Amino acid sequence: MSKLRVGLICGGPSLERGISLNSARSLLHHIQGDDLEVKCYYIDCQLNAFAISSSQLYSNTPADFDFKLESLAQGFHSLSDFMDHLVASVDIVFPVIHGPFGEDGTIQELLERSKIPFVGTRASECRKAFDKYEASLELERKGFMTVPSFLVKGGKRDETDLLRWFERNQLDVKAGKVVVKPTKGGSSIGVSVAYGLTDSLEKASQIISEGIDDKALVEIFLEGGREFTVIVLDVGTGSDCNPVALLPTEIELQSHGGFDVTEKDAIFNFRRKYLPTQQVTCHTPPRFPVDVIKMIREGASQLFQHLGLSDFARIDGWYLPTPSSRMLCRKSEPGEVLFTDINLISGMEQTSFLFQQASTVGFSHSKVLRSILQHACSRFASLASYSVQSHSLLGRQKESLGREPDSKRSDVRKVFVLFGGDTSERQVSLMSGTNVWLNLHTFDDLEVAPFLLAPCVGSILDGELNSRHIWSLPYSLVLRHTTEEIIAACAEAMEPERAALTSYLRKQVMNDLEESLRKQSWFTDFDVPDGLPVKYSLEDWIKLVKEVQATVFIAVHGGIGEDGTLQSLLEAEAIPYTGPGVMASNICMDKVATSLALKHLAEYGVLTIDKEVRRRADLVHMPIPETWQDLITRLQCETLCVKPARDGCSTGVARLRCVEDLGIYVKALENHLIRIPANSFSKAHGTIEMPNPPPDLLIFEPFIETDEIKVSSKSRCFTWEGRSRWVEVTVGVMGTRGSMHSLTPSVTVKESGDILSLEEKFQGGTGINITPPPASVISQDALDRCKQRIELIANALQLEGFSRIDAFVNADSGEVLVIEVNTVPGMTPSTVLVHQALAENPPMYPHQFFRKLLDLALERSMVKTQLAV
Repeated sequence: MSKLRVGLICGGPSLERGISLNSARSLLHHIQGDDLEVKCYYIDCQLNAFAISSSQLYSNTPADFDFKLESLAQGFHSLSDFMDHLVASVDIVFPVIHGPFGEDGTIQELLERSKIPFVGTRASECRKAFDKYEASLELERKGFMTVPSFLVKGGKRDETDLLRWFERNQLDVKAGKVVVKPTKGGSSIGVSVAYGLTDSLEKASQIISEGIDDKALVEIFLEGGREFTVIVLDVGTGSDCNPVALLPTEIELQSHGGFDVTEKDAIFNFRRKYLPTQQVTCHTPPRFPVDVIKMIREGASQLFQHLGLSDFARIDGWYLPTPSSRMLCRKSEPGEVLFTDINLISGMEQTSFLFQQASTVGFSHSKVLRSILQHACSRFASLASYSVQSHSLLGRQKESLGREPDSKRSDVRKVFVLFGGDTSERQVSLMSGTNVWLNLHTFDDLEVAPFLLAPCVGSILDGELNSRHIWSLPYSLVLRHTTEEIIAACAEAMEPERAALTSYLRKQVMNDLEESLRKQSWFTDFDVPDGLPVKYSLEDWIKLVKEVQATVFIAVHGGIGEDGTLQSLLEAEAIPYTGPGVMASNICMDKVATSLALKHLAEYGVLTIDKEVRRRADLVHMPIPETWQDLITRLQCETLCVKPARDGCSTGVARLRCVEDLGIYVKALENHLIRIPANSFSKAHGTIEMPNPPPDLLIFEPFIETDEIKVSSKSRCFTWEGRSRWVEVTVGVMGTRGSMHSLTPSVTVKESGDILSLEEKFQGGTGINITPPPASVISQDALDRCKQRIELIANALQLEGFSRIDAFVNADSGEVLVIEVNTVPGMTPSTVLVHQALAENPPMYPHQFFRKLLDLALERSMVKTQLAV
């Protein structure tokens, strides 16, 4: 049988288009196989359609390429022409457009008119389910309990009618607590808490005036309620609907003493949903009574069927252990379950709820996505004969996960991916390690196992190896939001009662799924075993690595993963590992030492930034005005950049314009704040995530002014002032010691302020990086000279394997002003290293790039062994 041609459509006009790109990238990676041909398409803000290359999906945000679409992609004159193209080019469409146009029935209607098969719910049912207000009315008609709500339309009657609604629901008109949200849209964009009538109307009006939605919904705040979300899969045959809800996830908001006043009523908003911080903990399965979990699963499945949904959906809701008096007046019972939001195209990022819940009940990423695709094919007569098999290259997941690594196997090369740690970078490290682990699984000759380095209890530098421990993780436990969440889940998994309950619930869901799946020829078996984590001391783990002759892929950012400590331990046992060696790691971890090591390169066009180091204890106790004056005098500047001496990932990095700014920053250090709220300083800025625990040493340096770069997705416009002639870039280097190769630099665009924020660096769909730099900014000649200097830096620091260098570059001369060097750079799904690897000739896709880094590690190890002999 010929290959099934799948058209993957992402983008769209909504604020969720960045998340759409992330979902499409993940979908592409996990459904690829010999039996499928995937073609990628993109819809821009103005609803123009383009056929794009798969490499463009690895951009961090659509703004990376929107302004150059016409030169990079095949455009279509109209959506009608686009539909004609799809009719001739694909067998089925998998829409991954979140929000309006993608989930409101618009694209579904276009596909239906052209008789193009597609994954997901039909147009008419999408229209009913997508609008939160209309959906709640429909749910009430079907007998489901709903949250009392009021629709704000932006008219004159809103205030009078909303006043009556407040009174009817026994809410204080001046201080009654409610949630205000758009009626259409997802990703929790625009959702906020409001108090009283006036505040509610102001926040609703803001949603409308900012163009997030043309209407807004005001809902009762469910005090004491516990939020959940659940994925529903249709496992019926053909047009026979048989929805099965997976194990729900409980969403718990966390407060660690670092919330500012405005966050005292924190809700699950966009930032908490997609940025890896400790503000949210997810529990799968939820910590609800068994009968409540059953109620959620049955209710979600019934809702799916009543609303006429297809293939898959994610349904959000609340469990009320003890409903408030306002809810009791609506005849609710203790233990009531309420459904609030229907997500017709669930997010498909690598650690999304879809994959968390699917892996808990035996589905790998590939298996669940291909099951959804297979079910969609079965609904269309022209595709009913297609059998979409599970990706054979991912088959080793079942063998290598969920148990101790097998030291007896010799037919494959063993790889241990290590991530986590106890620095402020540990959450990004989790994203990096998960991405590397999933990418390396595409190679049939590798057996890849994920490991989490847990936070430190004692001091490893004092020789107390057992003060550190490492967890071997089963598949489902890797796909968690934070390292703390994983460690808590490991502890739970080791508790007999909790483990027995999880196993019981898992089997229930798997039995429900199997009842239908076993009847279908394409289904073979579940491919994620019900494994338990294994805990090792660091010392025992290193013994295990040596025993099974594994190569360690280091994805631990900061701390012992980047300062040479871990490298030294592995070298002592002749264990191959990725990245630079001990000395280079140690020097690059210390930003002052890095500058000193490069001072001699000034005559070659490599410059460094003057730095002043201060102890946190001294900053806290010294008079702030005296410290400020001393710093600006020594550094001969008017504004300062402050950063932790040994932390990365933009944590704790801020621009200080005056003595008052310094005072606020020092106060945050003194009070151990985990973040400085947005706009705390003298000039507007975004939220600044702070290192936790606070750093002992801080670096102050002159703030380097660069020319502002503006990129607009709507107008497809790129502008650069070009006055100072300096731009910020980040560039990967890879190769062997003394022969490092510079990848193509990426220009960094800072939209939120003077400092690149944590979101812009690591939250998919947020930061903008342009690879390669436009010729209007840096000429090819200057770019070549820049790359030569980058290689000079890498070789001077004795880098090997791979690293990332952040710098300012003069657009005319190609001179390089070094910011810092990262020997374990971010390896998240949208990292600039991937963009740059794809720009190579020939291009390296992520799995090829990570495999190359692994091969470099083994090559270095073999050379060392030969030299020793």
